[in-house]
Amino acid sequence: MIVLIVACSVENEPTVNSDNFNRKTMLTNWADNIIIPAYENYTDEISGLVKAKNDFIESRTIENLESLKSAWLNAYIAWQSVSMFEIGKAEQLSLRDFTNVFPASKEDIEANIASGTYDLSLPSSRDQQGFPALDYLLHGSAESQAMITARFDSEVNMRNYLSEIVDRLSSLSIAVLQDWSAGYRDEFISKDGSTASSSVNKLVNDYMFYYERALRAGKIGIPAGVFSNTPLSDRVEAFYRKDVSKTLFMASLNATIDFFNGQFFDGSDQGASLQSYLNFLNSVTQGTDVSSLINDQFTRTLTQAESLSENFYSEVENNNEKMLETYDELQSNTILLKVDMFQALNIQVDYVDADGD
Repeated sequence: MIVLIVACSVENEPTVNSDNFNRKTMLTNWADNIIIPAYENYTDEISGLVKAKNDFIESRTIENLESLKSAWLNAYIAWQSVSMFEIGKAEQLSLRDFTNVFPASKEDIEANIASGTYDLSLPSSRDQQGFPALDYLLHGSAESQAMITARFDSEVNMRNYLSEIVDRLSSLSIAVLQDWSAGYRDEFISKDGSTASSSVNKLVNDYMFYYERALRAGKIGIPAGVFSNTPLSDRVEAFYRKDVSKTLFMASLNATIDFFNGQFFDGSDQGASLQSYLNFLNSVTQGTDVSSLINDQFTRTLTQAESLSENFYSEVENNNEKMLETYDELQSNTILLKVDMFQALNIQVDYVDADGD
């Protein structure tokens, strides 16, 4: 009954922690050493993408197209370190959905280019923008670099679409970073209680949702056919570029591991974290520290993931067993994180689980 009261009450919630762990210190580490630096890096890479886009539109050469592709990849990799933080302004803007819904809708993108009329703020347009849409425009909109460059050179609507997609990525990223700098950081740290609306409880749920849905299912399980019983190779991230899907996955996986352990974004140190919180509570499962079990499973997942080829499309088509094995390793930590860790921290899951644990 007490758990139900805590989970359902929103107004006038108590801010007293249910244990003596200093949640404020952990929230400060998360904000100052992980989240804000990751967003600063992401917005910097997006700025590089904007510049490369402008250079290409001004001078539509294969060399500038290659520079634009490089800037796209750099920004896409940087995105993997912020995607899990769907809280505050990022949650209000539905940042993840407007940035990385894949696969992109080739048909709708081409229709938008042909008509020159579209509204990228509509939820229905989420698969027509962001990094996956850029992937299509830069790698899949024609059969060769020369032909892609020629399309951009001859089609003003295509240039306009490219520009609007990149500029929207920029405006969204800037809005989130500015919000953290303009006061949300202090608000985030101040909500250091243990109620459902506290920052720890909300962000741990966001982290788990990201791990389960975006990392485990989106990047591996869905393409491998775990939920459809049929492999879906066209659902891999960066489908049109293809040979960077592992790079993106590993960046995301390493970011989730670093967050669990409180690793600073710049790699220089570690601070208060989910790992240290579990250790403080002496959380043990079957005679072993829960934090050790989780990190050991992360290590096994990394080892398995390293065996994958760079091209997940090819892996699903020709060696899907490795993708399924990677999913299984990710799934093992889903149970440790979502059951053992959540129970130890007395956090309620706040989202609906559609595909089971």
